[in-house]
Amino acid sequence: MHGRILEILKIAGAAVRTKVSEELRKSGTDVLSAVYKEGEDDTIYQIDRNVEEILVPILEPFAQELGGFLLLAEGIGDPVTGLQLGVSEGKVPSWAILIDPIDGTRGIMYNKRPAFFLAGAAPYQTDLYLSDIEVACMTELPTSKMAFSDTLFAIRGNGARAERTNIWTGEVQPIPIKPSQSKTLEGGFGQIVRFFPPGRALLARIEDEMIGILYPDAAEGKTLVFEDQYICSGGQMYEMLMGHDRYVADIRDVLFRKMAEEGLKKGHVCHPYDICTFLIGKEAGIEFTDSFGNELDAPFNLLAEVGWIGYANKDIRSKVEPVLLSKMKEYGLISS
Repeated sequence: MHGRILEILKIAGAAVRTKVSEELRKSGTDVLSAVYKEGEDDTIYQIDRNVEEILVPILEPFAQELGGFLLLAEGIGDPVTGLQLGVSEGKVPSWAILIDPIDGTRGIMYNKRPAFFLAGAAPYQTDLYLSDIEVACMTELPTSKMAFSDTLFAIRGNGARAERTNIWTGEVQPIPIKPSQSKTLEGGFGQIVRFFPPGRALLARIEDEMIGILYPDAAEGKTLVFEDQYICSGGQMYEMLMGHDRYVADIRDVLFRKMAEEGLKKGHVCHPYDICTFLIGKEAGIEFTDSFGNELDAPFNLLAEVGWIGYANKDIRSKVEPVLLSKMKEYGLISS
């Protein structure tokens, strides 16, 4: 059953990829970037809406085969109760599927940078968490000038795998997943997430001071660590999976909690659907925590506020985590 669910998630991802490619070819950025509505969890843009319209028709034919499932997807159905497909009256679903149809909308709607289709599936129960996910799949949604798209996937306990599709010929080739094995941040990419205001100045200060503590003897003028503010949680996870980034810290949840306590306006934060594929990273050896340094987990829903930190390997974690958490405590983001 797990293999079949993965196959279905890959079918859905490929269909979304095709739809996004069509939309990029036929519509301008002014159309695709128009706001369709303001949702409870995020802004829904026109490109989001165009993709959301095809997702249920794609998945519904498979629902009965799976024993029925609960679909929780950004922009589809009720954001709290979700949408049940193929569930007989008086029965409960066999599976729950959490989907972000387009993670990275703001980059792809301007044809600027790839987005990702993200999906995680868990055997259904009434109190679900991301840690219950047993099948995960993420499909790259390329810009109009790209000829290839990567799909990364995992079944719990079976490792992580990836394949690259030539979107013009349909040819599929396996590709390796290999997070960085470097023991240092020096000369590599890593970043505290600060996609949007407010609060970016504090996050930058924490990161600058952290790097200063980690490398106190760095030569003046030397570039130590690079950053990539990829406006896409799935994209940042992809960069770690492919060995490009050595750590990512998305601690907006605790930042905005502190700002709210101070009477300031909160900003946009990560939600569970943004990281529903972190099983792939775990299977590849990436170390994940929440914003407090605990094992990463979150409710299996659309509305929870989530913080996450990913370290490419144990060595990077052992160096970065103590300093990062110490600075977060110093600035009141987490308690001592």
